[in-house]
Amino acid sequence: MDRLLLSPCAFSSAPPPSHTRSGPGSPVNGAAQRPGEQSPGTSPGCRGSSPGAGLPLLPSCAADPPPSPCANGFPPALIGPGRTASPSAGVAVAMSSCAGAAFKVLSVTLPFSLRPLCGVSSAVYGLHFPAFQIHTTKPTMQFSQEDFEKAKDQLKLLKEDPGNEVKLKLYALFKQATQGPCNSPKPGVLDFVNKTKWDAWKSLGTLPQESARQKYIELVSSLISAEASEVKDSPPGSQPSYETLQVTTKDNITTIMLNRPKMKNAINVKMYNEIIAALEGAAKDDSTITVLTGNGDYYCSGNDLNNFANPSGSGLEEAAKNGAVLLKEFVKHFIDFPKPLFAVVNGPAVGISVTVLGLFDIVYATDRATFHTPFSNLGQTPEGCSSYTFPKIMGLAKANELLLFNKKLTAAEACLQGLVTEVFPDNIFQKEVWTRLKAYASLPRNSLALSKQLIRGMEKKTLYEVNSQECERLKERWLSDECMNAIMNFFQKKSKL
Repeated sequence: MDRLLLSPCAFSSAPPPSHTRSGPGSPVNGAAQRPGEQSPGTSPGCRGSSPGAGLPLLPSCAADPPPSPCANGFPPALIGPGRTASPSAGVAVAMSSCAGAAFKVLSVTLPFSLRPLCGVSSAVYGLHFPAFQIHTTKPTMQFSQEDFEKAKDQLKLLKEDPGNEVKLKLYALFKQATQGPCNSPKPGVLDFVNKTKWDAWKSLGTLPQESARQKYIELVSSLISAEASEVKDSPPGSQPSYETLQVTTKDNITTIMLNRPKMKNAINVKMYNEIIAALEGAAKDDSTITVLTGNGDYYCSGNDLNNFANPSGSGLEEAAKNGAVLLKEFVKHFIDFPKPLFAVVNGPAVGISVTVLGLFDIVYATDRATFHTPFSNLGQTPEGCSSYTFPKIMGLAKANELLLFNKKLTAAEACLQGLVTEVFPDNIFQKEVWTRLKAYASLPRNSLALSKQLIRGMEKKTLYEVNSQECERLKERWLSDECMNAIMNFFQKKSKL
């Protein structure tokens, strides 16, 4: 066939208006066409609608192979760019002498009939399709109950904690898939863990059980795939016994890298214990200096609030007591560390990762780093000896902004106030910092250690006392209604799906 075109009458059951006709004497752009005159936009031997009528011409010829059906069952040439067929749609086709053969081929693959269009010259025909709905989107994959049960078993095989936000989604989808929309009573305000779970389930509304089951399977599958794709090889000199850290020793530098990038390097109980062990090892090895940094975009996002997800009552009291003991021991290892200790802050820092910076000897930061201690937002109090070191470093007024009123400092502000030693542009941060660190590591080891002892030794007793008081106060706060409500509100914000 010479031309295939889409006509306005293809989308209407009414006869086409006269201005769509392109025979002798029909108007084109308001002017009558003389007999034998070619319409604008057409080629010799083919009559069709003009561009002025908004009808795109799609070239074809007898030598072309028949159009192949697209995903929705219609040849692209018959539908045209940006158009879809409707149940009553016809497609106007200007036919040449080869039209009969062309439609004979098409009729094998497409369920339509060829009929003359009323009021149109005999050379124009319409394709009339049976009434059915056409979907061009990819069909949604269906999952069976067996797939759902398999996903439940796969979830138990995860080696890494996916974090509170993901676990809330999994919980909510599981409940929705197995029980339908949430209709259970809302837990009490002090039962913040169960209330957060209830909020997550309730937020799914009337999502059908089948859809919830599908989303649950897809989420589990993504977690399994992500964990399987992670590179397990450890860098040279690393100590593979750590689960949340990468610890390496090279060029007289022991590097402790927080390695929970998916969790923004949030510190859970496991990481607390491993940092303590890594500091003990670094204090005794042959390295000259020790570096603490983070893997990924964050330096550290502070405490993993999953640490607070414990049962209420006596269980919560025991957790608060154990948490205070662990925190006190953690901070003590920074107070006692005998070698020069460097913080290489590669991104945003929050909470405990900020407060202990006053115990480091040198702090280098990328210019995209921020420093945030949102203690009052969470109903808590300062830790890491910051209640003593921050006023000493930056002055009482500036320390109050940070510790009492949750002010977030940029890297430049933190440097100006003395918390950070130097700030580097992010694109040269690693290169510049590690060049300096290697130079420092070449200095006499014992000389550096003894000099640090003189600088820090005079205030160790004070730091021990401050650390003890801060941890005791935090234990009280963790058991308070105010703190529970603040943490519950945090979980509720995270539970929005």
